[in-house]
Parts: sequence; structure tokens; C-alpha cells
Amino acid sequence: MKLAFIIDPISALDPGHDTSVALMESAQAAGYEVWITQFDQLSVLDGQAWATLTPVSLKPVELIDGLWVATKDWFVLGDAQFQPLANMDAVWMRKDPPVTVSYLYTTYLLDYVNPQQTLLINHPRGLRAANEKMYALQFQGAIPETIVSQDKSVILQFVQDKGMAVLKPLGGKAGEGILLLQAEDRNLNSLIEISTRRGQEPVMVQVYLPEAQQGDKRIILLDGEPIGAVNRVPRGQEFRGNMATGGRVVQAQITDQEKSICSQLGPVLKRDGLMFVGIDIIGGYLTEVNVTSPTGIREIDRLDNTSLGEKVMHWLVTAKQGLLH
Repeated sequence: MKLAFIIDPISALDPGHDTSVALMESAQAAGYEVWITQFDQLSVLDGQAWATLTPVSLKPVELIDGLWVATKDWFVLGDAQFQPLANMDAVWMRKDPPVTVSYLYTTYLLDYVNPQQTLLINHPRGLRAANEKMYALQFQGAIPETIVSQDKSVILQFVQDKGMAVLKPLGGKAGEGILLLQAEDRNLNSLIEISTRRGQEPVMVQVYLPEAQQGDKRIILLDGEPIGAVNRVPRGQEFRGNMATGGRVVQAQITDQEKSICSQLGPVLKRDGLMFVGIDIIGGYLTEVNVTSPTGIREIDRLDNTSLGEKVMHWLVTAKQGLLH
């Protein structure tokens, strides 16, 4: 099989943490060809999506003293080739957020890959539909009390009613811009004004869940089914558990309640072509659905002594066969 990964510059990736690298390593181990490209290397010619694709060879990370360790020269690039993406068995859209105009334009280019011939993970239609904050709102029975607004009076009323709430920018990533709002905070008006750009941008506001101090669980779903989980626990005075903000990762099991949430999401994710997804759960509540470049594989593999990437590659074979029949 030939797999193409649309990623950030490979030199900027952290091989000991990045899920894209873990997936590419697993593809290489399965004997697949691994190619990489970037947004600015995609085109549409004669109604087909093309890309400047570069083959890459990886030196897999090693687990040393409980940490993934990579060699300095952990990847080697071959000669780039300009070719149709139809030459690939699967195209992975793994560019990190935020979802910018360039990101959206890239999804339009990917619309010109024939999905009956080449797997698109995740499908561009689904990527456009699934804002990682807003997408969860359709599962009302699974989410905490939530509003989305740019109206300061509406947000103030919600915070005053709940006492404490968490504000999230709709386009944020890795915990950026997330604020803990408290009704008695004298800065509350200013925080809302800054976050909404004085009422010009809506934000998500959720009731604060005290269970957040016990962790923010990331569950990886493949083709609508949960395949692994890791808990991210805040350190010190930090209320965010994101790994990017210093959250400590802890081994986690998937509870029956969380499996029930996954079963609610599964059919909708599959409908939208969202095959590789990371959901966040706090205190038994769904808080986000991550579809752009969900991470967590390295941490789950290390803590559970498993290889989620290997599972993904086995699934790819079956999924590709399904396209051909």
C-alpha cells in the first residue's frame, strides 16, 4: 500500500510524541510506502488532486527508561515527485490546527480525490463540518451544560448562574485561550470582551466540572470504535490537563459510561467520514471531538504496552478492500 500524509514540516514534529510519526512508523513496519506533503504542495489538474509527494524512511523511536527516544537523524527523505493523489491507497490529513482559511481551501482540493479509489482520513467533508468544539453539541445527552455565544450579557448570566465555567475559543487548540471564569472575578467582563473580540466572535462556555482535577481523558476512536485511552491530569495550580500545557499522562481504562458515549458518536462519525478521532471526556461528560490531528497514540502505546498504529494499519487493509468491492 502507498500512504500519503499531509502534515506540518516533518522537521518540526516531535517523534516521541507525535501521532502522525507513530502512524508513519507503523505503516513502514507493515511494509507500506510512506509519502509526505504539505498544504502548499497540493494542486488540482484536469479535475484531479495532485501533490508534490516526498518518500520518507523512518528510524523508529525506542522506549528507554519509560520514554520514547529518537535518534537525531530519525527520518530520511527521498526524491520528491509531482503525482496524482489517486496513486495513493490512502491520504491522511494530519495538519495540526488551527483550522485556517488555508486549511479549508486544502479540504476543497481534497474533494478532487476519488473516495471510491483512495481512502481519505479524515474525509474533507467531515473536517469542514466538525468544528472540534461545536461538533459535540449534537450529543446533548453526553455533554455538560454548554452555551455558545458572543453576547457578553448571555455569557455573564451563565457564569453567574453556575458560579464557575470554562470558556473555550471555537478555533483553539492544545488548551490555548481556555479560561476558568468565576462569577466573583473582577476581571470577568474584560475576559469575556477579550475572548469574544468585543462581541465579534462566539465562544463556547461550559459549566466547570470539578472532576477535571482528576483528569481529562482522551479516547481514540477508529471507524467509530474506541481502541485506546489515556488520562491527562493537570499539574499544580493549572486547571487544564492538555499535554501541551504540561498535563501528566496516566494509564486509563474506558468505562461503561464512556463506551456508551462512543456508541452514540460512532454512527455519526462514520456518516461524516471521520474515521480517526480523539474525544475528550471529563467526569463522564463529552467535552470535545478532535478530528484534525488527534494525538495520544504514543502515550497509550507506552502506558499500555500496545501498538495502536498496528491496529490502524490492519484496519486500513480491510477498509481499502471495502472500497474495491
